[in-house]
Amino acid sequence: MLAADRSVPRSAQGLQTQGDKKTVWAELLAEESEHSGASRFLHPRIAGPHRSFWDATKKMLGATEDGGRLFWRVMTCGRRSGDRKRQVILFILYVCVCQSGAETLRYSLPEEMERDSFVANIAKDLGVPLSQLAARKARVVSEGNEQLFRLNQNTGVLTAKESLDREEICPQSDTCTLIFKIFFENPLQLIRGEVEVRDVNDNSPVFPEKEMVLKILETASPGSRFPLESAQDKDVGINGLQNYSLGPNPHFSLAVGTAKDGVKYLELVLQRQLDREEQAELNLLLTATDGGSPPRSGTAQVRIVVVDANDNIPVFERETYEVRLAENSPLEQLVVRVAAADPDEGSYGEVRYAFTQTSERSRQLFQLNPTTGEIRVAGKLDFEEAKSHKMVVKATDGGELSGHCKVQVEVLDVNDNAPEIALTSLSASIPEDAPPRTVVALFSVRDRDSGDNGRTECSIDGDLPFSLAPTFDNYYELRTNAALDRERTAEYNITITAMDWGRKRLSSQETIFVKISDVNDNPPEFTQEVYTMSVTENNSPMLRIGSMKATDADAGINARVNYALVRDEGKEQPEVSVNAENGDVYILRPLDYEKVRALEVTVRAADGGSPPLSAQAVLRIVVRDENDNAPVLLHPGPDSSAAGELVPRWAPSGYLVAKVVAVDADAGQNAWLSYELAKATEPGLFRVGLHSGEVRTARAVTERDAPRQRLIVLVQDRGQPSRSATATLAVALVDGFSEAHLRVSEEAPAAEPDGPLTLYLIASLVCVSALFLATAAAAVVVKVRRARRSETENLPTFPTTGTESSAGSLPRSYVYDVCFAAGTVNSEFRFLRPLFPCFPAGLPPGPGEQRSSVCSQDAANFGGEGDWTAQGSAPLSEDTRPRAADAVCPANRELELNASSEQNPWLTHQ
Repeated sequence: MLAADRSVPRSAQGLQTQGDKKTVWAELLAEESEHSGASRFLHPRIAGPHRSFWDATKKMLGATEDGGRLFWRVMTCGRRSGDRKRQVILFILYVCVCQSGAETLRYSLPEEMERDSFVANIAKDLGVPLSQLAARKARVVSEGNEQLFRLNQNTGVLTAKESLDREEICPQSDTCTLIFKIFFENPLQLIRGEVEVRDVNDNSPVFPEKEMVLKILETASPGSRFPLESAQDKDVGINGLQNYSLGPNPHFSLAVGTAKDGVKYLELVLQRQLDREEQAELNLLLTATDGGSPPRSGTAQVRIVVVDANDNIPVFERETYEVRLAENSPLEQLVVRVAAADPDEGSYGEVRYAFTQTSERSRQLFQLNPTTGEIRVAGKLDFEEAKSHKMVVKATDGGELSGHCKVQVEVLDVNDNAPEIALTSLSASIPEDAPPRTVVALFSVRDRDSGDNGRTECSIDGDLPFSLAPTFDNYYELRTNAALDRERTAEYNITITAMDWGRKRLSSQETIFVKISDVNDNPPEFTQEVYTMSVTENNSPMLRIGSMKATDADAGINARVNYALVRDEGKEQPEVSVNAENGDVYILRPLDYEKVRALEVTVRAADGGSPPLSAQAVLRIVVRDENDNAPVLLHPGPDSSAAGELVPRWAPSGYLVAKVVAVDADAGQNAWLSYELAKATEPGLFRVGLHSGEVRTARAVTERDAPRQRLIVLVQDRGQPSRSATATLAVALVDGFSEAHLRVSEEAPAAEPDGPLTLYLIASLVCVSALFLATAAAAVVVKVRRARRSETENLPTFPTTGTESSAGSLPRSYVYDVCFAAGTVNSEFRFLRPLFPCFPAGLPPGPGEQRSSVCSQDAANFGGEGDWTAQGSAPLSEDTRPRAADAVCPANRELELNASSEQNPWLTHQ
């Protein structure tokens, strides 16, 4: 900021160019603050073609001249004690002379041209391609409030927006020069231009009155001068008023003079003595002519009345009145009082005052009292408009005789004009990644006052990331001085304050609205890193189960988030879909909990920026189980109509009959199974474990219980609604395992009827098999008989151990080895085989012995599970298969035969 210390009341001295055009000497004043003692450099005003810029930080001053650049080196001199001024000598060295586009474009245009008249081809004169005009947003700005020119970006032609009237645009100036500036953006560049509006002779000289009356005493001596009203011509230069002429007459001639301000004045000069008795009145023709081609002219009649010699003319006290008046003088303020004396008596001595040879503008600003001669302020004076006003006052008595005096008012400048801020260029928006020192706006500050009253400084209100940098010709750049962040502040209202250096400081403010445009510098952010959702199996297709949300701090298209699944190469496409616009999650097809219990996919959220930014989140989908599977029976098998079990008659309470085993493919409570006895032949005889499925006797088995029991076990899960299955058990209550050959199932499943071909095949197979078996049986019988014959020949004779009885199923004369599975609920009768006793040599049993110690050579080989299975005669299920430790066929098993019983003796174990 320039001259920030407002305590400095004095202005810098202007730069002066001396000698060689390429070397400039200048003097710049730096004054010390009265409070802080710090020196502040004052912004110099450079006249002529120089255009300056000042870097207050580097204390460097620069200027451009005719396309070249001037670099000024600052040297500080010592300061004497008590002196608050430091004089800084600036040595300006012309370093380089190059055509850089900083020169002033000068054009001329005659006035009264038609609208959109051609002024210049800016693109050609600057050497700028037409494509750059639009790309860099070239535009023209005129000084002042009214824009007079237009720049066509397509053709590069500068035209006048309206017909230019020099007399209207520059009424008080002989030279009419219009200043314009051409602005380029990206980068910001300013080029100054001038258009001189040439005058056209379109106005004729005009006298304020068509007839002027002069009363002259007949005693007036030759050489006397009488002022006349001057003609006015709005044109200037050669087209302005150039000459006056007076019609031929013997008494008067015309004298034309030029005042200090260049204004021509007109006087009538008496050449010969007048004689009222000879000619009381004269009529003269006054002609004013300009210098145009062709010339224009205006005329007025001058009527001269010769007055008797006894009359006196009014005489003013002073020939010229000079007054100094402040421009802020109020209305009705007295400026001066003119007075003229007339020694005549009566009406001939009465004097009246009036303006003559006075411009229309002066007549508007000042009011003359015709009786008292007081001149008062009638309008607002403006030093910037006119620094002085000249008037001629005519005093006329009752005899129509008049005298003249001049009144010259000098207007004093006061600080009555606040600085004016004119915004020249403003970027519609600035990207948030704009680097520091990026130009945001260009504006000018103008103060129409003079001296310190017209010297200004600018500042920015508030702590904002912007600064002001002066350029030239009272232009300033609004720049960024720090990084911007749209997400933190999207727009700024920047208030620029311009203040002058007058004694009574005036200021003005301009607010600039700056919008920060978004840059894609923020990736989307999910509200969660991991999203967990659930869905019940057997769902409907395209079921929405939830939504994922990602936000982006950017704006516009940079904040538009699209969602997509991240595909894994080589993996099957998941059954999940994500809506690209709103992140809703859908299940494409029904899921089966028993096959898929959880899914995990990665979802990417990408914004619409260029290049796009993205983020990822994990989506976990848990499949909830539904009770869609009924329990499945493993034992008894689901394909059997009823499973047979044997229970001895002596089975106590809690005897394990069977175990129902079932599984459920569901999970949780849908797979929690419970067992209960749904139906039984004897309801109180059996019970089922609620969770184990074990079927046990609820009490001891009695003789009254039916030998055949049918149980139906219900297996159900705890789902809602629950699913169930039933198992059927057929239980046979047996007295002994000799009845194991009885069928435990009530009925066999009906066989499907065979077709004729099947019957033929079966019959053939039966015949062949029967023939083969008969042959094999015959061979076996022959072999067995031979073996028995040889054995019986060598065996001793045994006593009879019992009588034959048809009531039993086993003959008493034989000892059998009984093999069965002990300690199992699924015990079955396996087989019987003769037990050949082994007596000690020479010790056969006596006839009265009731107990015998016998051994079976075959039993010694019956310990293994594999051998037992191979010798079994009945097919065994896995559950009924006896274990090696449970086989009850040990060697040397002692069997007790009850010889006294009428029934077949039961086998007992010792």
